[in-house]
Order: sequence, then structure tokens, then C-alpha cells
Amino acid sequence: MRKLEEIFHPGELKAQRLFNKKRNWNTRSVESLNRMFKETIDDSLAYIIEGQKYFFIATSNSKGECDCSFKGTEKDSSGHLLQSVFVETPKKLIFPDYSGNHIYNSLGNIMVNPNVGMLFIDFKTSLRLRVNGSAKIIQNNTSYKKIWPDSLRYIEVNVKQVYFNCSKRIADSTLI
Repeated sequence: MRKLEEIFHPGELKAQRLFNKKRNWNTRSVESLNRMFKETIDDSLAYIIEGQKYFFIATSNSKGECDCSFKGTEKDSSGHLLQSVFVETPKKLIFPDYSGNHIYNSLGNIMVNPNVGMLFIDFKTSLRLRVNGSAKIIQNNTSYKKIWPDSLRYIEVNVKQVYFNCSKRIADSTLI
């Protein structure tokens, strides 16, 4: 079983001590945290991730300056929406990189700092899932051509942490 220091980084632990006076992590709650903060993607999580039409990705440059981007997908030749992410293994996600605004915020950040955070939100069910890991760019644009025929390259994310996030305050998409 992982210790708190293996689940949370020092800043998170400090904030918890400062702002959450009511909760002390005991053995039972640490066991719950170990179940909540997974290190791999099981079949049920893969089903959820691969079923999302889009996600948000947070990256940062070598100075720690952050950027958050929306990542969607394209349609195939028959008009069906392609999947936005492929779960290749329990520790590896792949997603396509399409032509965009030619600024390359995410790719540039990944080149100097591989740490990423991915946020999947289903506004209809209020599901929110986070994936944290390290990314690298796959420049061979034929690697996953069967999944994403028009992708210019792919991003591979090596999963370090997967967990559901609180679903409070997620507006139903029918209300937006």
C-alpha cells in the first residue's frame, strides 16, 4: 500500500494540513485513497476514456508556466466521430495531433516538460476523470493511421495517476 507521500506531492499535503482542519488521514482513509488514486487504467476506465468525444490537457513549459488546451477529434470519411483517445495499455494512452492554430502550445511544452494532466468531462452524466502522466510526441504519423487517418502525429501519455474527481458544480449540457 502506498503512503500519503506517494499519492500526494508536498504542496498538496501542505494545503491539506492548512485548509482541511477536519480531516486527518488514518489507515482506513489511506486505504481508500489507494483505491481512489489508481496507477493504471482498468477496462472500465478505458471504456469511459475512449468514449469521450474530447478532453482538456494541461501542460507547462520549462519555467512551470501553464497552458490548458481543448483536444477534440475529427470525423471519418462516412461522417462518424473518431475516438479522441486510445488506451493502448493500462499505463499508456495515445491521442492524435491535428492541424490547429500553428502555435504548438501543448507540443512545445511537452518537448521541454513532459508532465501533463488530462481532464475528461461528461456534462450529461457529471462524470469527471483525471489522468496525470508524462507525455512524448510520436512523429511517425503512420503508427495509428487506422484509428486517426488524418493525424499529423500522436502523443503518448505514460500514466502515473488516474482518479475520478468531484462531480459537484458540473452544469448539465442541456442547460448551457
